[in-house]
Amino acid sequence: MGPMSALTRNEAQLRARLLDVHHYDVTLDLTTGDETFTSTTLIRFTARASGDTFVELKPDELRSVELDGRPVDPAGLTDNRLPLTGLTQGPHELRVHARMNYSRTGEGLHRFTDPADGETYVYSQMFLDDVQRVFPAFDQPDLKAVFAFTVTAPAHWTVLANGITTRGADRPEDGAGTWTSAPTPAIPTYLAAIAGGPWHTVRTDHAGLPFALHCRQSLAPHLDADADEILSVTTACFDRYHEKFAEPYPFDSYDQAFVPEFNAGAMENPGLVTFRDEFIFRSAVTDTERQGRAMVIAHEMAHMWFGDLVTLRWFDDIWLNESFAEYMGYQTLVEATGFTDTWTEFGMERKPWGYEADQRPSTHPVAPAPEDVPDTASALLNFDGISYAKGASALRQLVAWLGEKDFLAGINTHFARHKFANASLADFVDSLAAHTERDVHTWADTWLRTTGVDTLTPRVEDGDTGWTLTVDHHGSRPHHIAVGLYDRDPTGGLELREHLDLDVPSADVVSASGPRPDLILLNDQDLGYVKIRFDAVSEETALRGLSRIPGPLTRAVVWNSLRDMVRDGELEPESYLETAHAHLPEENDLAIVQGVLGFARNRVAAHYVAPGRRTAALTTLTTVARALMRRTEDGSDPGLRLAAVRVHIDSATQPDTLAGWLADGTVPGGPELDPELRWRILARLAVLGAVTDTDIDNALADDPSATGEEGAARCRAALPTPEAKAVAWQRMFHDDSLSNYLFKATASGFWQPEQAELVQDYVPRYYPEAVALGARRGPAIGQAVGRWAFPSHAVDEANLRAGRACLEDTDIIPLLRRQLVDQLDDLARALRVRGNG
Repeated sequence: MGPMSALTRNEAQLRARLLDVHHYDVTLDLTTGDETFTSTTLIRFTARASGDTFVELKPDELRSVELDGRPVDPAGLTDNRLPLTGLTQGPHELRVHARMNYSRTGEGLHRFTDPADGETYVYSQMFLDDVQRVFPAFDQPDLKAVFAFTVTAPAHWTVLANGITTRGADRPEDGAGTWTSAPTPAIPTYLAAIAGGPWHTVRTDHAGLPFALHCRQSLAPHLDADADEILSVTTACFDRYHEKFAEPYPFDSYDQAFVPEFNAGAMENPGLVTFRDEFIFRSAVTDTERQGRAMVIAHEMAHMWFGDLVTLRWFDDIWLNESFAEYMGYQTLVEATGFTDTWTEFGMERKPWGYEADQRPSTHPVAPAPEDVPDTASALLNFDGISYAKGASALRQLVAWLGEKDFLAGINTHFARHKFANASLADFVDSLAAHTERDVHTWADTWLRTTGVDTLTPRVEDGDTGWTLTVDHHGSRPHHIAVGLYDRDPTGGLELREHLDLDVPSADVVSASGPRPDLILLNDQDLGYVKIRFDAVSEETALRGLSRIPGPLTRAVVWNSLRDMVRDGELEPESYLETAHAHLPEENDLAIVQGVLGFARNRVAAHYVAPGRRTAALTTLTTVARALMRRTEDGSDPGLRLAAVRVHIDSATQPDTLAGWLADGTVPGGPELDPELRWRILARLAVLGAVTDTDIDNALADDPSATGEEGAARCRAALPTPEAKAVAWQRMFHDDSLSNYLFKATASGFWQPEQAELVQDYVPRYYPEAVALGARRGPAIGQAVGRWAFPSHAVDEANLRAGRACLEDTDIIPLLRRQLVDQLDDLARALRVRGNG
C-alpha cells in the first residue's frame, strides 16, 4: 500500500482558505470481489480564488480522474495525494473512479466473514483520516459538506448510511441491490459512514424519528434479549439531551450498528453510530458492564451535538468532542436511566486512566497548543485518558463552579453560534463567558492548557481544646474540594461527622474544637481531579476500616489513593493486597470490587511484586475470590459472584480446580459455564500447561464463532511449548492477513509471567520486529503491537534498555512510538516499585 502522508495543520488552513466544499456523491460497488471494491465519487466545490490544491485518496488502482470534465493524469498521485492545479475562482466538479482495498485492520472499509455462518459484513471507519481508503476527499474537519451514497451490494444485504437508505431496482443479472441514502446535513469527512450485510435488525420509532439496532445474524438471539434495555437507554438519553439542549437532534434517523472487529468502543457517525459488537453480550455480564455499555450509548449520542453538529476546526481541540461526551455520558445516565452509580465506576476505572496518562512523559494538556498538534499523525496520539477522563473531570469541576444553569446556557449559545460549522476552544470559552461573571478564560488556561496531577496532603495538629487542618499542595492548580470528617462508631464502623468545603491553595487554617476525626478525607465525593494522601491517623483508620466507610464514592476515593500510593512507591504492593483481602469480602459496590481486583491482578500481581512473591500474591487473590463466592452462594448478587469467579480463574496457580469446573460445565454453586467462562478457563489452563492443541480444537468445534476463534488463538499462543510460541510469533509479526482482533488475541496469550524463561529470547526480538510491523501494516496494527504485544511481563533492566534503544530509531510510526514510550514508562515505574519493596 505504501505510506500515507499526514496532513499538516498549515496545509489544512491554506486549503480551507481556498475551498468551500459542498457535496459528495459517493457510489460504491461491493460485489466485485473479496479483496477490493470500486469507488466512484463526484465532489462539488468552489474555489474562492485561483490556485492549486490536492485531494486525498489511497486506492489499489486509480482508474480515471476528471476535473470539470477534463482528464487529470492518475499518475500524478503521490502517496495519498492527487494534485489539482490551475483552479480558477468559482465552482468545480471533481470525478474520481478507483478500485479500493477492503481492510482487515478496522481502518477504511473493513470486511469480515463470520465463521459461525459464513455471512460477510462490511462497515466503514473513516476517522481520523481513513476516509481516503474508501473514496477521495478534502480530508480535514473544517471542510464540512453534504454526503450522499449509492451502494450496490449482494442481493440479501441491507445497506446502512448516515441518512435513511432505500433500495432501488435490483441488478438484473444477479439480483444485487442498489441502495441510496438521503443526503446528510453538512458534516466533516471523518463522520461519513456506511455499513452493509445481512443484518439482524430491531426497529422502533421515537419522537417522530426511526431508531434501529443492527447486528450480525449469528448474534441475533443475544441482541433480541437485550434490545429493550438498549433502546430504553437510547430513548431516555435522547429525551434528556433534548431537555438540556435547545438545538434539536439534527439528523434524520438514529441507527446503532454493532459491528465486528471494531478498534474503538464506538464511533459517533451521525445517524449511524457504530459499536464494537462485544456490547452484544453472548455470555453473562455484571451490572457494571451493562452500565458501561449504557455509558457508551450516552457518550456517542452526546457527540451528535459535540462533534457532529458543532465540529472542531482542527484536532488540537479533540477534547471539545471527547471530554464533553465523556462528562455528558456519565451525568446523563444518572439523570435519565436506572444506572445511578456511574460516578463510582468513573472514579474506579476511567479517572485512574487519566491520572496515569498525565504522569507519563507523553502527557499533554487537555487542550494542547495548536503547534503541538502539527499534523494528523500527531493528532491520533491524543485519544487517551487525558482527552477523555481528565477532560471530563475538569468539566465536572467546572459545572460545580459555574452552576449547571450557566454551564448549559453557555453550551446552548455555543451550539446556536456554530451549528453545522466549526469552532475552537476560544469560541467555546467565549460562549460560556456570555453567561457568567466568573473568569472562565483563566479557568481554561489553568485547567486545559497545563499538564500533570496535583497532590494534596492533610496536615493535622492537635491542641489543648481542639485540632487544626492545613493542606499541603504540591502543584499549581486551584481546587475546590469537599473534606470528609469521619468518626468511628461503637460498632467499629465509620460515620460522617460533617463535610467541609475547602479552596486549595488557601492560607486559611481549619480549626475545630473537640477531638480530631479518625479519618480526614480530602476530595471526598471525588469532584476534584487531584491525588490525595492521608495523615498518619487517617491512613491507619482507612486501612483498618475501609469497608465500613459509608458511601461507595467515598470508598472509591480511598481505594484510588491507595492505588496511587502503590504506584508512587509509598505503599508496599503486599499491603494493598492485604487491604483487599481484609475489606473486599465485605464490599457491596461492584464497581469497587472489579476495580480493585483488576488493579491487584493486572498490576500488583503481574508487575509490582517480585517474581518470587507472585504465587503468594495470586493465592491472596484466589482467597478473596473464594470469600466473595461463599458470600454469594445464595444467588443474592450474581454480578459480584461472576466477578469473583473470573478473578479466581485468572489467578489460579494450579489447574485441578479449573479442570474440574470445565469437566462439570459449572462452578459449584453456579454459574454454569457459558462460552466466555469456558474460554477463560481454557486460557488459564493453557498457561499452566494443562491443555493440548486437541483440547483447543474441540472447544473451537463447540463454539465456531468469531469469539471462539479469538479464544482459540489466545489459548494456542499461551501453550508453554517452543513450538506454540514460534507459531504464534510467526502469525503476529509475519502474517499480514491476520485481522486486528486475531492479532490482539494471539498477543494476549503470548507473554506470560509463568513462562518468562521460555519466551526470554523473544524479548529483544520484539522491538525491531514491532517497528517493522508498524511500518508495514499501518497505525491500527502499530498501535496494537505496542499495546497488546509488548513484553510487559519482563520487568527488568535489560528489557528497559532494549526499549529505550529502540526509541532512538527515527522511523517508528507515531502511534507505535507513543505506545512504546508509555509502556517503557510503566516498566520503569514497576522497577521502582519493586526496588522500594
